[in-house]
Amino acid sequence: MKGFFFTTLLLLAGIATFAQVKWNADPAHSSIIFGVKHLGLSYVQGHFTKFSGTVETADSTNFQHAKVDFTVDANSISTGVDQRDGHLKTDDFFNVAEYPAITLKSVSFKKVAGDKYVLLADLTIRNTTKRVAFDVIYNGVIKDPWGLRRAGFTAKATINRLDFGVKYADKLPSGVYAVAPTVDITVNVEAVKQ
Repeated sequence: MKGFFFTTLLLLAGIATFAQVKWNADPAHSSIIFGVKHLGLSYVQGHFTKFSGTVETADSTNFQHAKVDFTVDANSISTGVDQRDGHLKTDDFFNVAEYPAITLKSVSFKKVAGDKYVLLADLTIRNTTKRVAFDVIYNGVIKDPWGLRRAGFTAKATINRLDFGVKYADKLPSGVYAVAPTVDITVNVEAVKQ
């Protein structure tokens, strides 16, 4: 009898593993963008040019409880100004020599209503991990002209960079930060079913 239950459990585990659907982020049609206020006046935006990501689901149409995993090459930061990018790579900000990767691993992915989800994830920057909530819009699934299934998502969150040890904290005489602690993050993902 014990053997029967053990065999049944193994079979069910095998079916559950087999049922997982993996989606890979298409870097040519995805983006990781950030915006931060400069001198309290305007926003500077930037992005990362190198990253990889996966989404795993129970089936091809239901993203409830999806597992999300992203890795970003911190050295690929780009704001359009070489001197600023060089500064962002130093210990004042990302210290890419010591902490070359930024990672995000989901804790939960839950539908709120309609096409709206909330992604709760562990975000790691400079080897410091904090739990962050992302508001996600599910943009749908299509079959592209080449026969591939693609899913689209837009995720947004706001973090405090000081919480992650991104420590640059110069202030003006007025007390305003040269580079604000608050950072807005927008992730646009087009994922291809594997």
